[in-house]
Amino acid sequence: MKLTRLVGECDEGECPTIYATDRGTLAIQGDRVADHGLELPAHETMVEIPVELIRKAIRDNLI
Repeated sequence: MKLTRLVGECDEGECPTIYATDRGTLAIQGDRVADHGLELPAHETMVEIPVELIRKAIRDNLI
C-alpha cells in the first residue's frame, strides 16, 4: 500500500496524521484507544485524532 501524507500535527512522523492510500481510502495515525468498551474484530483497531485535523483536511480540500 502506498501512503501519501495529507495533513498532520507535526513533520516528525510521530503525531496524528491523515494519509491517502493508493486504494482510494484514508489511513489514520493516532493514539490507540484502549478504553472504548467496544468489541472490535481482531484485524481492526481504534485511534484518536484531534477534530481540528479533520477540519484542516476539509478546509484545505484534501478530502
